Amino acid sequence: MKAAIPEQTGEAARGWVFYDGDCSLCAGAAARFALLLHRHHFNLAPLQAAWVRKRIGLEPDEPLAEMKLLAADGRIYGGADALLQIARAIWWLWPLGHLLTMPGIHWLAGCTYRWVARHRYYFGGRCKKEGQRSICHRHAAFFELP
Repeated sequence: MKAAIPEQTGEAARGWVFYDGDCSLCAGAAARFALLLHRHHFNLAPLQAAWVRKRIGLEPDEPLAEMKLLAADGRIYGGADALLQIARAIWWLWPLGHLLTMPGIHWLAGCTYRWVARHRYYFGGRCKKEGQRSICHRHAAFFELP
């Protein structure tokens, strides 16, 4: 018997926020903002859940590169675009959402999000992802020059 894919219930649900449950930075952020997101009718689930992967079309072995937002209308947003949609849905974050739509700012937010996402295991206190080489090493400087 197949497990049913959870569906949003109620007209007020704005969507699902999916995060990397294996990343302590991501899971910590999800826990920290869970109350705020629930108050504004967003549900949370880890990207590792089988129903989530199926619902958003992720292959079983596909790496998790960014958070995802499954909006109530069925659209899927990722990374900085997901954060933009969440900001637009919360009245007091609306100015940030508006700022993030500006061409240069939107590009910079996307680049910053992708950089943090690539390095999230450094920040999250986890040095090694299962099946990969060690990625934990300390640098004297925040950015390295060639």
